[in-house]
Amino acid sequence: ALPGVPKLRLHNPVFAGENGDEFMPRYEDAAAGRLDPFVLVIEGSIPHETNKSDGYWAGFGIDRNTGQPLTTCSWIDRLAPRAWAVGAAGTCATHGGIHAMGRNPTDCMGLPDYLGWSWRSTGDIPIVCVPGCPVQPDNMTQTLLYLLRQASGTAPMIPLDDALRPTFLFGPTVHEGCDRGGFYEQADFAAAHGSTKCIVKLGCWGPVVICNVPKRGWMNGIGGCPNVGGLCIGCTMPGFPDKFMCFMDEPPGARMSTSAVLMYGRTVRALRAFTKASLEKEPPWRNPAGAMSAESPAATQSDVKPDTTV
Repeated sequence: ALPGVPKLRLHNPVFAGENGDEFMPRYEDAAAGRLDPFVLVIEGSIPHETNKSDGYWAGFGIDRNTGQPLTTCSWIDRLAPRAWAVGAAGTCATHGGIHAMGRNPTDCMGLPDYLGWSWRSTGDIPIVCVPGCPVQPDNMTQTLLYLLRQASGTAPMIPLDDALRPTFLFGPTVHEGCDRGGFYEQADFAAAHGSTKCIVKLGCWGPVVICNVPKRGWMNGIGGCPNVGGLCIGCTMPGFPDKFMCFMDEPPGARMSTSAVLMYGRTVRALRAFTKASLEKEPPWRNPAGAMSAESPAATQSDVKPDTTV
């Protein structure tokens, strides 16, 4: 259906009509080398399966020989070395996310920490990370579309930053694309939630978080956390969530930056108010000598004919 893109079959446990043993053969074929080429996309954080004496943290399918669950880590070990490309969807898969918080018993991690940040696929492609909690839908589908075009030879190597994020999606900060950015410049900060002004003093991390959601929106171009009053808590960043807590507290850097911009911003706001007031008035040449005043003949009722249609 998409020009320039090879024929695609999508195997996803949520979208599939099959379930259980009927669903697993696709993954078994891929692990055995009978499904080539394929792109492997991981969702969810990767648990540390060897940090305990028994049991498992996460499973996917059943080992037919033992009747025991197969761990998700074992599937990554079997599938990743054969994949043409490997992607991580969402902050849990890219950097560990909520499950990788300090002192979590699972010792969860992101896919680059599990496979290695310098790991490359059979297509000689690094791990492609699309963070977000949750991942922004258009960001994920655009990344997959790019990889498919690359597979067909119609696109160069996907450009990634140091955090393995596509550079065409992750570059500007939340603040640079925020609808409230003008209020920050004028030092016009919200004192309570529900305000339309800049919410950085209420706990928004937008000035330092790399994310395109304010520009792209969440669904069909609508939304974008701070645009609709939601604080940016840094969910696309490798340091999330530990380095952004406690949520809803003013970020340390915001105290300094807002203090620095306060005097300048208030001055600019006052000057703009003065200029705005002057621009609210028409130029004097549009009404020379009060030509349309009540005393002017042009404004007398005698000049208006009874059958005039307005």
